[in-house]
Amino acid sequence: MKKIQVIGGGLAGPEAALQAAALGCEVTLYEMRPHRSTEAHLTSDFAELVCSNSLKSETENSAPWLLKQEMRRANSFLLAAADASAVPAGHALAVDRTEFSRRVHERIDQNPNITVVREEVTHLDENDAETVIILATGPLTSPALTAELQRLTGSQHLAFYDSIAPIVDASTIDMDKVYFAARWDKGTADYINCPFTKEEYDRFIDALTTAETVPAKEWEQIPTAPDARHCERSAQRGEPALSEVEWEEPLDFAGSVDTSTCAPNNLPVRARTNNEQATTNNQLKYFEGCLPIDELGRRGRDTLRFGPMKPAGLTNPKTGKWPYAAVQLRQENLRADSYNIVGFQNHMKYGDQARVLRLIPGLENAKFLRYGQIHRNTYVNAPVVLTETLQLRNHPNILIAGQLSGVEGYTESIASGLLAGRYAAALAQGRTPTPAPRTTAHGSLTHYITHAEGKRFDPANITFDLLPPLEEELRRKIRDKKERHRIQCERALEALTSWLNSMAVEAKPSYSAPAP
Repeated sequence: MKKIQVIGGGLAGPEAALQAAALGCEVTLYEMRPHRSTEAHLTSDFAELVCSNSLKSETENSAPWLLKQEMRRANSFLLAAADASAVPAGHALAVDRTEFSRRVHERIDQNPNITVVREEVTHLDENDAETVIILATGPLTSPALTAELQRLTGSQHLAFYDSIAPIVDASTIDMDKVYFAARWDKGTADYINCPFTKEEYDRFIDALTTAETVPAKEWEQIPTAPDARHCERSAQRGEPALSEVEWEEPLDFAGSVDTSTCAPNNLPVRARTNNEQATTNNQLKYFEGCLPIDELGRRGRDTLRFGPMKPAGLTNPKTGKWPYAAVQLRQENLRADSYNIVGFQNHMKYGDQARVLRLIPGLENAKFLRYGQIHRNTYVNAPVVLTETLQLRNHPNILIAGQLSGVEGYTESIASGLLAGRYAAALAQGRTPTPAPRTTAHGSLTHYITHAEGKRFDPANITFDLLPPLEEELRRKIRDKKERHRIQCERALEALTSWLNSMAVEAKPSYSAPAP
């Protein structure tokens, strides 16, 4: 049996390592932290969540729910850890970051088939016939390994900017000015809502759009063609840019970046400077589902009211009405001593950031435990270089998983690692891996990243737009969108179960994982 090397201790790497190890493979898991850190990580822990603490919606028959249900049926180790470390978050699955990482570390530490090596990998041996490699180094892959990947793929890497939301000390929130509620009363009222009047909102927007932003560092610069057009979503349409989840989970949106609300040709987003002048040679390219609030504010005065500050469905019990705008705070850990400001990732300097955020009603005297940030996100041109089993086309012993493969979001990254671990195990055991069925969320997400147009490839979350539509005759018969989604989910789960049964290894795994 061939050995498996997994490079990267984020989300996809540990999931891949645990999947392959559970199938009887000998796995070496490499992580360069703490010897070499990244621009966004704060610890050397496995599965550190550097952005949101949300794994998106648990609303039945939604696309994020479907992906997680498939993962549960496939015995995802990291999703089990997330379920066991969940914190109240309405209809979303949010976790205590520290507890989540601790549980993942414990899983890895207890697995006799996994050897952890804390060192940076700078070379990939594509000619080693006795080793299967899973590269899951994430959006901040080191320069040396990035160069190796460019050497192997012969392709230009793509990159956009990802973001981190601020966290506030719960004891410094003025609870007399805020209220608990879940949008449309879905789930439990776990979110703290900060209501704005029109005057307060105007004051906030004025401060936001004049705040000083952080200049892009040299390592963040992304070469972009001078004639690339700017893709803007129109707030005047009265719709959020993405549709599958509420703004309670903005950092990991389930929304396709390829939508009709984008400018012609769906060209990459570019940030603008404070004076609205677009740069030419070094653009900041953001993921549309994770835009900084300062960028949203510059796109239009009411853009935020149709996005992360959307008041719809958040009835203020003191007035019986929706506020003019609202900011939501989501519990950060099991102790409930800190909350993150939902969807408020930003690129402002810390001094201006504190000044602007303290204009939010209830946060006038807030103490910030972490400020919002922007960081680079690198990924391969998957349609050009990857197969449907996540193997490099020219080097099939190397697989790419997680955000590096072109999926976007925590849940999607874990799901990608789950597939990569299973595919690598098949290769190590001398079998040909079978792609996840197209009708499943796993299969549809992978199908998108490996079949999209290479010239304009953008990462994606899971949405129903990626799944095969129902037959035209059935669509005519069933007009209700929720019922259509229910049928798609039912078909997906049935297909996944059949696929898992067909993928079962004849020999019994040499290790059984402990209960979460």
